[in-house]
Amino acid sequence: MEKDPSQWKPSELSHVRTSYERGELSEAGLQATPLAQFDAWWREIAASGQIEPNAMGLSTVDGAGEVTVRTVLLKGVDAAGFRFFTHAGSRKAQAMAAHPQVALVFPWLALQRQVTVLGAAERMAPAESAAYFRSRPRDSQLAAWASRQSARIEGRSALDRRMAELAARWPEGAEIPMPDFWGGYLVRPGSVEFWQGRPSRLHDRLRFEAARPGAALDDAAAWQVRRYAP
Repeated sequence: MEKDPSQWKPSELSHVRTSYERGELSEAGLQATPLAQFDAWWREIAASGQIEPNAMGLSTVDGAGEVTVRTVLLKGVDAAGFRFFTHAGSRKAQAMAAHPQVALVFPWLALQRQVTVLGAAERMAPAESAAYFRSRPRDSQLAAWASRQSARIEGRSALDRRMAELAARWPEGAEIPMPDFWGGYLVRPGSVEFWQGRPSRLHDRLRFEAARPGAALDDAAAWQVRRYAP
């Protein structure tokens, strides 16, 4: 009887395997544009019960050439690209200022799928960031002020004290302005790859590649589709 994966030690993980048999991805079944394909898969993962399906890995390279990756939340996607928000002084923001090229990955494991995006990040207009900021819950707005993201702090109590100070500064019902050190980023893709797990590790990888810089995600003529070996 096969051992329960939860019983394996980290040194024994070579024995943990999953057979991917939930589906396939063919050229004939692919939508005409990367935006349409992302939308189709988004609807399925959103209905799957996976926790925070809009969570995506964001990889950056800083001015010293150091690569870092973290999880952020996708807050919108349209013909222009993929949007997320963060502190402008954070480690990732400083890296994007030095090198705009980034990678995104959506690990949609509930459906044995993955979407990978390669592109360039740019700051969103302040008005667009402010509009999103106003839509956030009050505590999330206060947290944007409270946390100097990526800065070293003495302990959790420092965050709690700062949060309490800000709650007193802007009591319930008061409008909380957007910090000037916080805002959104737009990733304009140069490629969007859709990966579907298949049996025996012979997975399907279909990649939309932009025929020109800044190609709109809903323009079928601006993208070429190529298949890559798993």
